Amino acid sequence: MSERVPYTTDDAGLPAPSDRFSESVGANGPLLMQDHYVIQKMAHFNRERVPERVVHAKGGGAFGELEITEDVSAYTKASLFQKGAKTPLLIRFSTVAGELGSADTARDPRGFALKFYTDEGNYDIVGNNTPIFFIRDPSQFSDFIHSQKRRADNQLRDHNMQWDFWTQTPASSHQVSFLMTDRGTPKSWRHMHGFGSHTFMWYNADGAKFWVKYHFKTDQGVQNLSADEAKGIEAADPDAHRRDLWTAIENGDFPSWTVNVQIMPFEDAAEYRVNPFDLTKVWPHEDYPEITIGKFTLNRNPRNYFSEIEQAGFEPSNLVPGIAMSPDKMLQGRLFSYPDAHRYRIGPNYLQLPVNQPKAPVNSYNFDGPMNFEAKSDPVYAPNTAGGPVAQPERYDGAGYHVSGDIVRSDYALHKEDDDFSQPRALWEKVLTEDERTAMVGNIVGHASAPEVTGDMKKRVVEYWTNIHPDLGAGVAKGLGVQG
Repeated sequence: MSERVPYTTDDAGLPAPSDRFSESVGANGPLLMQDHYVIQKMAHFNRERVPERVVHAKGGGAFGELEITEDVSAYTKASLFQKGAKTPLLIRFSTVAGELGSADTARDPRGFALKFYTDEGNYDIVGNNTPIFFIRDPSQFSDFIHSQKRRADNQLRDHNMQWDFWTQTPASSHQVSFLMTDRGTPKSWRHMHGFGSHTFMWYNADGAKFWVKYHFKTDQGVQNLSADEAKGIEAADPDAHRRDLWTAIENGDFPSWTVNVQIMPFEDAAEYRVNPFDLTKVWPHEDYPEITIGKFTLNRNPRNYFSEIEQAGFEPSNLVPGIAMSPDKMLQGRLFSYPDAHRYRIGPNYLQLPVNQPKAPVNSYNFDGPMNFEAKSDPVYAPNTAGGPVAQPERYDGAGYHVSGDIVRSDYALHKEDDDFSQPRALWEKVLTEDERTAMVGNIVGHASAPEVTGDMKKRVVEYWTNIHPDLGAGVAKGLGVQG
């Protein structure tokens, strides 16, 4: 054998005794406990998979670079958004409800998560391919996801319980409208827009504050699949979207997205006609048009899917100076839930993994814990007089704002044009073509015609869509055979 071929070792680097045979008492006898190499191989194999994500389990991703081409320093002092800045990034696309082995082309929103490795630390935007979501309060999130997952009794997906949740949650109507168009089955990850979805706050070097929404517009053009096309691809290749992205980058066909923002002056939010922090709403573009600020391009596939994509942890709580959270209730809930999920799924030291590790220096007082490999030295507490790192709160000057009010459990206070059906009605009336409206009705009817959907539920489905538009309700009623 050539000397250039490396020899097998165990995980401690010790030469392996055999690639093929366990140690036994004679050729036919029982195996020995002392065969540590076989035990190590089996023990590691049993732990090859971290628990899959509860949501967004099926996905894929790639690496690339963000380049800012316009001057937005009047709005934010964040270094990655200064004109000329180039920032390496990781993106992960995913479906929401399906398990790790589910089909890429299922009717589902797509996760659109970005990690920017900035010189001030990691900045994560955890969004979707839609600008809105099904709910606006995090207390409903687990219930919503449970309704989209599998039943407790027979472990089957159940369209009846999906419609049960949606029809009792009018706030869902905008997102479900998007979902039931062909936008719910994009042709590929390269052919869909992305959105930060939430409202965030930007603040500049002088402390002036603005509200912002992110829009990532695909430069490949939006392309979707019909329901029949999606089903056909699901049968032929359940990994179609993962394969498409990998192949495009491997062939040098690097996909890109134009980065746009909507900017709202801080003071506008209080009296704006719809609640600008409600995740089920969009900001009308006639009031706050999109502004192009740059572009990002994906140009490298992961070298190892598990280490660079499956172990990637995105969290909207990663905010660099110049960017802060808003009072969006869903965002507030996610600030805790995302990093907490990573601590459970991939361990308390997940930020030491190369894919999650910031490029900026880490001077944290956290130490030890499972799988820690940073050799922290004293001091390990603050404040101290031993020369340890000291916080610099002035870096976040401008991030605060005044709030007041009683402690309550309540929906958002209504703004003058707040309701749950006006924006999906505008989607039906002003955005969709006649062919797209026909496809939407067909997609709804197909989904609500599953054998487990009861007659009473079908009536509720018709009422749900009639609230959006009578023509839409009538089309769904005719397709489901529901009499008025």
